[in-house]
Amino acid sequence: MNKVFSILAVFALLNFGYVSTSFAQDAPGADTTTQMADDSTVAAAEPMTEEEPMEEAVPVEEEVVLEKSFHQVVKDKFIAGGPGFMSFVLVCLILGLAICIERILYLTMATTNTKQLIENVEAALKSGGVEAAKEVCRNTKGPVASIFYQGLDRSSEGIDMVEKSVVAYGSVQMGLMEKGLSWISLFIALAPMLGFFGTVVGMIGAFDAIAQANNISPGIVAGGIGVALITTVSGLLVAMVLQVFYNYIVAKVDSIVNDMEDASISLVDLLIKHQTKS
Repeated sequence: MNKVFSILAVFALLNFGYVSTSFAQDAPGADTTTQMADDSTVAAAEPMTEEEPMEEAVPVEEEVVLEKSFHQVVKDKFIAGGPGFMSFVLVCLILGLAICIERILYLTMATTNTKQLIENVEAALKSGGVEAAKEVCRNTKGPVASIFYQGLDRSSEGIDMVEKSVVAYGSVQMGLMEKGLSWISLFIALAPMLGFFGTVVGMIGAFDAIAQANNISPGIVAGGIGVALITTVSGLLVAMVLQVFYNYIVAKVDSIVNDMEDASISLVDLLIKHQTKS
C-alpha cells in the first residue's frame, strides 16, 4: 500500500513538473500576444498623424496704385508728345488766353448802364446845358459815354454833324473793342495745324522705324503713333478752349455795339428836344 502511494506521488510529481514546464514555455508567447494586442489597441486609439510639411507663407506684395495728379499727367503727355511740337501748341494756348483775358477785362470795364447815363445826361441838359452834360460824360467810363461826349461837343454845329460824329467815333470805339480778336482767330486756326503737323511727323517716324526693323510690331509703331495722336489732341483742345473765349468776346462786343447804337439815337432825340426848348 505504501508502495502504491509512493508510485502515485512520484507520478503526481512528474505530472506537476510537466505542467509547470509547459506553462512556463507557453507564458512568454501569451505575454507577447497580449503585448501585441495592447500595442495594436493603443495604435488604434492614437490616430496616425503624419507631420505634413508646413507651406512657407509666400508674402503677397500689395500693388500700390499711386494716383497721379493732373499736373503730372499733363507733364507726362507733354513729354510723350514731343517737346518740339508741344511747345508751339503751348505757346498758342498761353498767348491766346492772355489776349482773351485782357479783352474780357477791357470789355467788362467798358460796359456801362446806358439807361442811367441817358437819364443823367438829360438831367444835366435841363439843369446846366451842354457843358454840364459833357461833364457827366467825362466822369463816366465806357465807349457809350465817349460817343455821347463827341456828339455833345459838336451839338452847336447842328444835328447832322452830331449824327456824323457819333457814327464816326462809334466805328473807332468798335475797332478798339475788337482789338486782338484777329490774333485769337490766328491761334485758333494755328493750334490744330501744329497738331496735324506733329501727326504727320509722328507717322513718318513710325514708318521709318518699321522700315529699319523690317518688322511691324506694336513696340516699333507705338512711339510714332503716340506722338501723332497726342499732338493732334493737344492742338484740338487748345483750339476748342480759345474758341469758347472768342465767341464770348464777340458776343460781348456785339452787346456793347447795340447799346451804343441805341444810346446814339437817344442822344440825338435829347439834343433835338433841348434845341427846340431853347
